[in-house]
Amino acid sequence: MNTLRKHLVIAFTAAGLFGATVGAQAQSAAPAEGRQASTLTAEQRLAKKAEWQAKAGERHARMAQKRAEHQAKLQASLNLTAQQKPAWDAFVASRAPVKHGERAGRGDRAAWASLSAPQRMEKQIAMQKARTAHMESRLTALNSFYAVLTPEQRKTFDAQAQQRKGGRHQQHHRANA
Repeated sequence: MNTLRKHLVIAFTAAGLFGATVGAQAQSAAPAEGRQASTLTAEQRLAKKAEWQAKAGERHARMAQKRAEHQAKLQASLNLTAQQKPAWDAFVASRAPVKHGERAGRGDRAAWASLSAPQRMEKQIAMQKARTAHMESRLTALNSFYAVLTPEQRKTFDAQAQQRKGGRHQQHHRANA
């Protein structure tokens, strides 16, 4: 009886391995055919890039609209005085996103790829330093604005800031959940 069980276990294991091997070979063959069939011409790549850029422009416009709505809502809830307006304006200006051309980006992919590993690391550190400097300037504007708020306004500001914690990544996942 035990011998029969052993033979059955061996047979099922062999059948499972055979099925997995055949399935893996079928899957690895399919993408190769698909890649050959989906080769794009230079014109098609340019058209796709233009389409992507148009969609990116629409996304940026929607984000700017949402940012403006949030700022208007926050400003209304804070009931700012005329003396607080300059600090508010500086705070809002510091929160503006960095334009794509002003970012310390990698630049040309070919130039980036031609760098040695230490050179790439140096560039990454320089980019991180630029991001840190930008965040520090935002902190300065935030501290200046926060200093002119009344204790009640600070509570309101802190409550709204607490609601928005988590950044864009978590907000995106909350919206899609």
